[in-house]
Amino acid sequence: MDDAQLVLPSAGPDPLPLGTALAAVVGYAQGRRPLYYRAANARTGRWVELPAYGYERFDRRPRSTGPLGEPDILTAEGLHGRLDREAWQATKTALADVGPLADAVAEAAAGRRLENLPDDEFSVLAEPGTVGAALRRLREATDRTASPKHVNAALHHRRPDLVPLLVRATRWQLLPHVREGDSGVEAVVHREVSGNAAAFARLAADLAERDIAMSAVRLHDVLLWLTATLRLDHAVALGQAEAHPGSRPV
Repeated sequence: MDDAQLVLPSAGPDPLPLGTALAAVVGYAQGRRPLYYRAANARTGRWVELPAYGYERFDRRPRSTGPLGEPDILTAEGLHGRLDREAWQATKTALADVGPLADAVAEAAAGRRLENLPDDEFSVLAEPGTVGAALRRLREATDRTASPKHVNAALHHRRPDLVPLLVRATRWQLLPHVREGDSGVEAVVHREVSGNAAAFARLAADLAERDIAMSAVRLHDVLLWLTATLRLDHAVALGQAEAHPGSRPV
């Protein structure tokens, strides 16, 4: 595959031109939306502009070190919203429980990024001991927690080059593309990210010039999520508006 387009079957039947992907990710990262704000003690309010998506609240947060815990929950809340006190405590316990499984994924990968792993790492025929098997165990444990999307977001933020960020909408997009012998939906992400390595590298370089830093795995997640939730056109319009001030859509 060349580096002028992304071929992502999970996102749709047609290749995604790199220019469209660039505009979409710029819109996701830098796009703003209007909000009319009025303080509780004020008679009138005013229009303000807020980030349209979660890049500032999630991707730009510093990566925590040490055992998974409260800082990771705060990061996950930046993407998926606040947790109540009971759910917070349950998520903190869940992160402690899945921590060893996340460490097992990193150990199996041995410092390699998802897109650099061989296909055998995502084949059931090569199990046990593969990255795909470790990711499947981690996902299954995450799905049993009180708030799987928060736990998964925390795990991805810790290892953005290795752990895919999955939500209900994107998982349903990936499932039909699982092939016989795949270790799970992570195999689909690996296939699409590694198969488009040159295009993702070029996209990441173009974004770096705009002070936007995302791994190939995260870029795949953003583009798939925008497509699955029918937000791609909106994100593209926001990204194009960033290049042409004054044309920002409402």
